Amino acid sequence: MKPFIVMDIVKKAQSLKDVIHLEIGEPDLLPSPKVQEALKEAINQKKFFYTESKGLLKLRQKIALHYQKVYNLSINPDNIIITTGTSTAFLIAFYFANTIATPSPGYPCYKNFALLEQKKFLFVPTQFPNYQLKINDLKKLSFDALLISNPNNPTGTIHSNLEELATYCKKNNKLFISDELYHDLIYDASAHCALEFNKDAIIISGFSKYFAMPGLRIGWMIVPDKLKRQAEIIAQNILISAPTLSQYAAIKAFDYDYLQKIYATFKKRKAFATSRLIPYFPIANSKGAFYLWLNISQYSNNALTFCNELLEQKRVALTPGIDFGVYPNFVRLAYTKDIKILEEGISRIIEFIKKKQ
Repeated sequence: MKPFIVMDIVKKAQSLKDVIHLEIGEPDLLPSPKVQEALKEAINQKKFFYTESKGLLKLRQKIALHYQKVYNLSINPDNIIITTGTSTAFLIAFYFANTIATPSPGYPCYKNFALLEQKKFLFVPTQFPNYQLKINDLKKLSFDALLISNPNNPTGTIHSNLEELATYCKKNNKLFISDELYHDLIYDASAHCALEFNKDAIIISGFSKYFAMPGLRIGWMIVPDKLKRQAEIIAQNILISAPTLSQYAAIKAFDYDYLQKIYATFKKRKAFATSRLIPYFPIANSKGAFYLWLNISQYSNNALTFCNELLEQKRVALTPGIDFGVYPNFVRLAYTKDIKILEEGISRIIEFIKKKQ
């Protein structure tokens, strides 16, 4: 199992002073005040005990209403399982597959989750700047589950052929797993849930990004009827239940007026960071999440060295592309800081690369 190199970058950065952290996919914004109030109330009411393994019914009903409101999808709360972040959701989902295909670059923990369950994992290369997964590439492979991240981490790109991918899996009896954790942070395209095109898909999402609740470790998955009992049994064994206090807090997370401010903040940051960096780096065609995927090949062919030197010399932390596959010429920048901090961080990056020209 490969280490998650960005965590080594974080550890090193914490030993230094005046570091601007643009490496971690963690929002710097606070959740809705309603979430904070609900958490205090749950503590005062001594809500310290297990819930049922699927999670609080009231929370599952709230999530179902969210899908009705945003996607006009009717979801049975009985098909929703509340998980500890999204990590345990992937462990549950991967149980139902033997060979999992996924586009590359992608989130490094996917492969590690599969290795833990002794599953075979296949990477399907996609190309800069749009990183689109093509059906013809899938037809060359033998697999029984397709996993996508939409929008993608680290590129921020989205799969414009989502309907084609979902339909292909449905017609060919392949499980379709759609990681939609960043789904509510799509800025320059329409957002479509995979369930619109494949009712047997597994959807995985959570509260750590758009809802700004990373430390509460709370997520969810939607499973089809044919898998829901088995998924519940797995959850009973590996979860018992998701954190109870976090579940009560999450009930109040669907504060859409507040969430619109979070959305607007990240959209503004994306525009700012892109405009400042585009003269210096080719950038993937990001339409969502809060990442920019930068091609550094004109300055370095070793992303890890580039990131370490940038950290040591300019006190800016980025994530090397090798975390996400064989991408030594790329780095990921997370625009998860206020624009004033972003401006300072990007200025330092520009000073750094100018010395390399």
